[in-house]
Amino acid sequence: MADQPDNAAAAQPVAVAVEASSLRDQVATIRRALAGSPVRKWLLWTSVGIMAVIIATSIGQVLLNRWNQPFYDALARRDMAAFLHQLLVFAAIAGGLLVLNIGQTWLNQMIRLKLREALTLDLIDQWMRPARAFRLANAGAIGVNPDQRMQQDAAHLSDLSTDLGVGLLQSCILLVSFVGVLWQLSSGFVFHIGGTSLAIPGYMVWAAILYAGTASWLSWLVGRPLISLNSNRYTREAELRSSMVRVNENVDAIALYHGEADARRRLELDLGTVLGAMRRIYSAQINLSWVTDTYGWITVVAPILVASPVYFSGDISFGGLMMAVGAFNQVHSSLRWFINNIGSIADWRATLMRVADFRIALDETDVLHDTEKRIAFDENANGSLTFEKLEVASPEGCTKLADQHVEIRAGERIMITGDRGAGKTLFFRAIAGLWPWGSGRIGLPVGETPIFVPRVPYFPVGTLREVLDHPNGAAPASDADISAVLAEVGLERLSSSLDRAGRWDHELGDDEQRSLAFARLALRQPKWVIIDEALDAFDGPSLRRVLSMLEKRLPGTAILNIGRGQHNNHFFSRALTIVKDSGAPALKPARIRAGAIEPPPVAAHRKT
Repeated sequence: MADQPDNAAAAQPVAVAVEASSLRDQVATIRRALAGSPVRKWLLWTSVGIMAVIIATSIGQVLLNRWNQPFYDALARRDMAAFLHQLLVFAAIAGGLLVLNIGQTWLNQMIRLKLREALTLDLIDQWMRPARAFRLANAGAIGVNPDQRMQQDAAHLSDLSTDLGVGLLQSCILLVSFVGVLWQLSSGFVFHIGGTSLAIPGYMVWAAILYAGTASWLSWLVGRPLISLNSNRYTREAELRSSMVRVNENVDAIALYHGEADARRRLELDLGTVLGAMRRIYSAQINLSWVTDTYGWITVVAPILVASPVYFSGDISFGGLMMAVGAFNQVHSSLRWFINNIGSIADWRATLMRVADFRIALDETDVLHDTEKRIAFDENANGSLTFEKLEVASPEGCTKLADQHVEIRAGERIMITGDRGAGKTLFFRAIAGLWPWGSGRIGLPVGETPIFVPRVPYFPVGTLREVLDHPNGAAPASDADISAVLAEVGLERLSSSLDRAGRWDHELGDDEQRSLAFARLALRQPKWVIIDEALDAFDGPSLRRVLSMLEKRLPGTAILNIGRGQHNNHFFSRALTIVKDSGAPALKPARIRAGAIEPPPVAAHRKT
């Protein structure tokens, strides 16, 4: 069995000083993501289209409001001919509004779809930049459950942004359309108080603004805690899902160790935190409902109460009263958009925070404190691999080679060993460029790209042929070559499954997976190979098969094996030693914004 990672001491999170990102930062981040999206023109034209539909709908609403006066006056006069005529007018207006509403619904759905496409593609693109996913995964809380932020949170943000954005635009256009109507209607309102006449210009406009403004202020005061409560809930939901996935991936080990009770307790604990977060949200929503529902009931009679003094004094007709009430309701409905959507706004704010901070982290994944040094990477014209005074920094000190100046020439086979805890995997990741913090120089052979073999191999979902050709070898191997290599590592039974798709990391045992990884390595014919403890896990027969295959298939390849050194000394011609200097300056914390990352710790058993 392979050793546990020997740099577990460096796996503890590094302390950081976090500066919260602002709403301005978060909105600017999302705007940059959308500006660079391939669907940005589609989003722009769809937005223009929905604005045109909303403007046309507002014109129809104004016509419908004007229709109120002749319709109700016809009812008051009991004029059947005028009543039937107004019904035909209503049918024309309502038919047009129906078509516009359906068109708006379709455009709304298309904007939601394209917005999610733009956000998710951008996050995936940023996440899959070279080594970013690895560094982010070791960056603390911001790197936990990135799948939820890219899949669930991005989708939720797209839905909320579309609904709230379209609703706000519609409310603003309706407000502009009906403020003038309501101002004109209320310009003739005269109050008679004790023989004195008092005219208030735009009386019903001011009444609507005061009424909606008071409701909005109270709603924000009561509903503001929902922002942090929703953000906390999404975090707890992610933890619960992560625990369930972890249990599902380890069901065999759980069954063998009779660990069902422990797994159940862990899941119940995570579920309890989710339910607790939901209870706090529901309590806050109930408090908010007291405000919004109270204003909702008052709104049923509020416009009539506002206009009733003028109606009872005889200054307007019943039809005029209903027209004024309709205009007041439209203005008030536009002004109370904030009240109606305070819960969704809080949810949107929390979701924006999660998605934007995640993207900020992706943008700033290489940012560290200015005082932190980085390992220099150069190319050697003579085609050798060199290490010059290389020191790999970690929170526990530094990892380095016992020799300060090391040169490895093409075709050499080098065994690099070290005591447990010396930082062998950390050294491997530094050569691969995944861990750039430290000092010294790594000189890579010019024009060559080394192949790195981690302890735990990675196989994409697909056919076995695609797995063996991944990633982008010089040329696809023939079936005969593939079958021969598989036979040499003891996997000849897989030769008949080259075109069968599967989850090979689930179908094959650990030893078979490592053998398949070395078979893939042989088919790619690299000139330089660097291995991290992958050979240590083989038993005797498997190790002999793999070394024999490497001897035959890669005779001129330089191979650096980092591990315990318990292998065939005839295969490796030279040995180097890794040492740990605990007295060296440790990696310091960085001051970051929320979303940026601290110097990443090395996590145990993480696939690279």
